[in-house]
Amino acid sequence: MRWLIPAAAGLALAGCNVPSEFLQRMESQAKYEYYETSEFWADGKAMRTPPEGTIPRERPVGSPGLTTGRVNGTLVTSIPKEIELNRQVLELGQKQYNIVCAQCHGRLGDGNSVVAENMALRLPPSLQEIANKPDGHFFAAITEGYGIMPSFAGELNIQERWAVVAYVRALQRARTTQVGGQQPVPQENR
Repeated sequence: MRWLIPAAAGLALAGCNVPSEFLQRMESQAKYEYYETSEFWADGKAMRTPPEGTIPRERPVGSPGLTTGRVNGTLVTSIPKEIELNRQVLELGQKQYNIVCAQCHGRLGDGNSVVAENMALRLPPSLQEIANKPDGHFFAAITEGYGIMPSFAGELNIQERWAVVAYVRALQRARTTQVGGQQPVPQENR
């Protein structure tokens, strides 16, 4: 009786190596290759023009300012109105910034990081020193990459990228905000 359970488990596992007929049909289904001829269509072409209004799944849907950080090729100056700036967005931006960006740009956005200390090519810029750039610049850099920085569009969706931009702006403002009439203490003096 005790041998019955291990024997049944062994038979079940052995069955896993046999490809099922269903999966095999999916793998070897009839299909046309690019530019192949087809008797089904009157023009003889298998490759068809997509219906009007079809959007490829790789292309983000939305206004260009939201999805690319540009409108008519010009960088947007502020975070698009589709992104509601609130505490949750800043917290999301902080979380994603700390995961994706802080290793190179530093937790304070000042360019001081372990990675920066060990880079031989070009140091990551201090985000504090480029605060005059429009919001679209930061979004486009995250989306497309910039210099030796790769694109992070695969790691961060559109909302997360704008949340990071919002957090970077918060870091920049915190660095220059006066508290109680006193200038902020520079990082090197802390």
